[in-house]
Amino acid sequence: MAKASMVERESKRTRTVKKYSKKRAELKAIIKSASASYEEREAASLELQKQPRNASKVRQRNRCNITGRQHGF
Repeated sequence: MAKASMVERESKRTRTVKKYSKKRAELKAIIKSASASYEEREAASLELQKQPRNASKVRQRNRCNITGRQHGF
């Protein structure tokens, strides 16, 4: 059984990812766009860096739905 604080931290990360996902996708599209100017790409990159770290999906950890263990997924 995982600690309740770890399970809660993970659910908070999930909520944060969901909250920022649309904005992150828009900023990443601008950064990858060949038609965007250098200034636009730089501004989008800075805006992406200002977002919380936990807004990134790669910060999430797969956990068991029953026990909350990270390797029990």
